[in-house]
Amino acid sequence: MAALARLSRRLLPRTLTARAFSAEAVQLAENPSPPPPAPIIKESADRVKWDYRGQRKIIPLGQWAPKIAVDAYVAPNVVLAGQVVVWDSASVWNGAVLRGDLNKISVGFCSNVQERCVIHAAWSSPTGLPAETLIERYVTIGAYSLLRSCTIEPECIIGQHSILMEGSLVEKHSILEAGTVVPPGRRIPTGELWAGNPAKFVRTLTHEETLEIPKLAVAINDLSGSYFSEYLPYSTVYLEVEKMKAALGISI
Repeated sequence: MAALARLSRRLLPRTLTARAFSAEAVQLAENPSPPPPAPIIKESADRVKWDYRGQRKIIPLGQWAPKIAVDAYVAPNVVLAGQVVVWDSASVWNGAVLRGDLNKISVGFCSNVQERCVIHAAWSSPTGLPAETLIERYVTIGAYSLLRSCTIEPECIIGQHSILMEGSLVEKHSILEAGTVVPPGRRIPTGELWAGNPAKFVRTLTHEETLEIPKLAVAINDLSGSYFSEYLPYSTVYLEVEKMKAALGISI
């Protein structure tokens, strides 16, 4: 009898505890508690709709920040980094990359850099000329071209897929055909047509051909005007204007 009593005392608490847990589980299953309400995040009315895809048009590097003239057209997906200056009436078209991280890059008046061009500058030039990349006025740079620490004088045409290496110089009123590769330190004399890899002299340009070079740059500048009107400059001033109109009861 004594052994049976001791066994009953040991098993009784466990049985009661198990029954208690079972009763709580049944109660929770029959009457589940509602989940806590999710926090409500309200968007501010003044919040600017930024683009978070990672594409940045202007990239300052240290103390240097790209500078764009008021009437210059730079496509939305262009990348300008560091010491880059885009002068009046110039245009830089879709997908171009201008990296002024090592030296200066200048796109002159009414010049244009077309689609997918890459322009870079080295620390120094082997020819002793300035290592910056200088594109002067009325110059047309064809699509998919690569320029590095070169100088292009006024009124020139650089054909598509051309490559100009460090220290190369293209003098005024000259034309490079598509796919031309200008080796480091090579000089293209004024008023001549060059082509090939490496670049070789083809012929001298006629007077009529030299007159057509700036006309092409002006035509592309006129075309960029229709694109330029489609994009507003980056600003948040319009938010203040809308606030002022709402305060004065002016319909927006």
